[in-house]
Amino acid sequence: MTEEVERNYLEINSIKDLNEVIKPNKDCSLNLLEPANFQLNKFFYKNIGKKHKWTDRLIWAEAQWIDYVSSKKVRTYILKYQNDLAGFFELIFHSNEKEVEIAYFGLLEEFQNKKLGSYLLSQAIKISFKNKTNRVWVHTCSLDHKNALKNYIARGMKIFKSETILI
Repeated sequence: MTEEVERNYLEINSIKDLNEVIKPNKDCSLNLLEPANFQLNKFFYKNIGKKHKWTDRLIWAEAQWIDYVSSKKVRTYILKYQNDLAGFFELIFHSNEKEVEIAYFGLLEEFQNKKLGSYLLSQAIKISFKNKTNRVWVHTCSLDHKNALKNYIARGMKIFKSETILI
């Protein structure tokens, strides 16, 4: 069975365009995952992605996960709320192009609708611009959380491409 999906690509080209959201709660912390731990990336991918049909990495062998998270281009940040894992984002640094892709981004279901997503996205964009970056981009689709596109736009990102795909 095929399904029609709307996909939008968004970008932000200056930190000055970021509509930053401050930390909503003193009980949350955001940290770079060092050393890399493919199990945490896999955990978030599977648990956040199950409602949004994230499937491409489900077939990855352990070695593929390890290679991916160990790449010098990839950085994973983990959001904790009251010491519980709450969400994550993966950044892929394309240094030759001076751009960063927000590859995966999300919150576990029990942490959604608590203003954490706006804060997490603000931080993803802010961190991305620390390395002489000219552009931060992401894509989202109609399968993602109902507020995903609104959050990207509210933070200052602009749609640069839209398409309808069949999956």
